[in-house]
Amino acid sequence: MAQKKYLVAKLTSCLREDKIQLWKPPYTNEKKEAGKEMKELVQKYSSKLNINKNDTENMLEEIRCKAIERGTGNENFKVTGIARLDIYLPRRKSRKIPLETNLFITGKELRSQIAQEHALKENAIKIIINKKQLDLGKTLEDQGVTHNAKVMVLQLEQSDEETKRKVQEEELQCKKEKEINDKMQRTKKGLEILAEREEYLDPDSVPYLDIANQTGRSIEIPPQAKKALVLAMGYHEKGRALMKKKEYEIALPYLLDADKHFCECSTELLNTVDNYAVLQLDIVWCYFRLEQLDCLDDAEKKLSTAHRCFQRCYGENHERLIDIKGSYGREKVLFLRLYLLQGIGHYHSGREKEAAEYIQKASRLYEELSIDPDKVDRLSLLGFSEQEARLALRACHGNVEHAANLITNRREEKAQIRREERAKRRQRREDINTLKSMGYSERAAQVALHNTQGNLDQAFKFILDNPELLLEDDDDDPVAMDQFQVSQESIDQVLLVHQQMKTWRLMQSMKS
Repeated sequence: MAQKKYLVAKLTSCLREDKIQLWKPPYTNEKKEAGKEMKELVQKYSSKLNINKNDTENMLEEIRCKAIERGTGNENFKVTGIARLDIYLPRRKSRKIPLETNLFITGKELRSQIAQEHALKENAIKIIINKKQLDLGKTLEDQGVTHNAKVMVLQLEQSDEETKRKVQEEELQCKKEKEINDKMQRTKKGLEILAEREEYLDPDSVPYLDIANQTGRSIEIPPQAKKALVLAMGYHEKGRALMKKKEYEIALPYLLDADKHFCECSTELLNTVDNYAVLQLDIVWCYFRLEQLDCLDDAEKKLSTAHRCFQRCYGENHERLIDIKGSYGREKVLFLRLYLLQGIGHYHSGREKEAAEYIQKASRLYEELSIDPDKVDRLSLLGFSEQEARLALRACHGNVEHAANLITNRREEKAQIRREERAKRRQRREDINTLKSMGYSERAAQVALHNTQGNLDQAFKFILDNPELLLEDDDDDPVAMDQFQVSQESIDQVLLVHQQMKTWRLMQSMKS
């Protein structure tokens, strides 16, 4: 199958280079039958690409018929408004299936139609169009769905059984589907709670969610960008957790949501962090593992975006990363995935030379990243974790002594950063208490210190210049009162997402 796809891509590329349109004369006559000139093309491309003549003829005819079918569909759409959608079914089913429909039906109606025609459970499938999860309540036209759109069907069921399930099994499946949907809704609600955090809270005295650079130091981000970033990182992390469990069907919608929120961040921010690049890799990888790369028209664009982003963040030769961290062993894994996916993409596009180059680069990098288990054991005996050992050995090119020193230095650096952050918060708390002793409320003190970058004298002046703060009373604060009235479910959701996010680190490049 992959070989045929590759050869069809090669033939299509040759036709495009030679500016040959198979759906037009002399290659197609008035009856839409193959013209005699097709025989000449078979001879030409069979010899050029070293393909069997019969195979060449069959593939050229397949390309011609699809072109005619697409042209007929275009004309029909202009006259009747009936659009053709290419339905890509789950991998255990037949592959691409055409479906004709008007674009004024809702997402729910389309899902129902697909489920009925292909014997799928309606509540157990999700639909992805234009890299977005289909909204069941809106029409296809309102969601930007167009003629010839590619529709990817994700199936949440895990069983391959084709016989009818027993009543008990049906109930268990429905319960599982409900749990999946409930988890998605809880995660989304929890992330929104995190992102909508009241801005008056002072992060230096009330730590809630820190975003840090590669060294672990907190970085400042504008409130609106931080909200989008928190949502993007939350959805991305949830998607990655599902990918580790190989639940790609469930992971993909989370990753696409993350992509949407990352796009709300400024271009400058996206150009200076590698999280967005990693997300592009994860999205393409998900489509690849679902065997649905054909549904991702911009896979090559996403990989190119990831490559450029890595270069901007790390430098052409990783010099920025080396300046920050002293090595780049951990990030090599990202390039391994990138080169592998680029090689696969070039192969499916019929570019065997480029495919071979990237696959060879991935192979060399894989060999370079391979770690001797004995060396990991030696470091483990020194009290280091296996993960620390692997990362350090990659960074130090397998040198055990250098790896041990690197781990020790990293631990000390992190400990020093934690000490500095604790000291900074202690000082902020002392400054707040100083202002409180002067008769000001805690909230007024937090707002003033936050707006004056922690300068106590300027904070005092800020309160005097903003007399509305003198009216602030912690006991009358409606937000503070609400903190004692929230539901236990909301508390559990915040705690769950906060636990997932507490180890996240936003990687920011240091500009020279």
